[in-house]
Amino acid sequence: MPTLHLNGQPVAYTAEPDTPLLWLLRGELQLTGTKFGCGIAVCGACTVHLGGTPVRSCVTPVAAVGGQHVTTIEGLEGAEPRVAAAVRAAWIELDVVQCGYCQSGQIMSAAALLAHTRAPSDADIDAAMAGNLCRCGTYPRIRAAIHAAAARLAAA
Repeated sequence: MPTLHLNGQPVAYTAEPDTPLLWLLRGELQLTGTKFGCGIAVCGACTVHLGGTPVRSCVTPVAAVGGQHVTTIEGLEGAEPRVAAAVRAAWIELDVVQCGYCQSGQIMSAAALLAHTRAPSDADIDAAMAGNLCRCGTYPRIRAAIHAAAARLAAA
């Protein structure tokens, strides 16, 4: 039985190699924090980290994972505890979430940005978040929350 390194643990699975990672996560492994949005890598709701890089799990076949570490929204605290805590606190403080459907993907993209760029500019944020759509239009709050999370990280 094949395994993958998921949220810091080896996990066995039975999915076929061409199965999208999203369906393995949500279906077989019951990790439903990663959302299905469009199925064509346009909306970002399915964003997970693969080797620390945000990817769209709806179009990433399980075979492409190889030995890389997969981090979902459920495992973000374990993978990047300081960044995850700063993002979570900023999201709550600035009341970012409206309907919430896209937010796990938004948070995963924001966390990846802050893990590599501790003081992002608006242009950095725009580039990192460009693949994440929010039907509720909370983009100004998302940008403000990323700046707030960066400030929290700098102060820590």
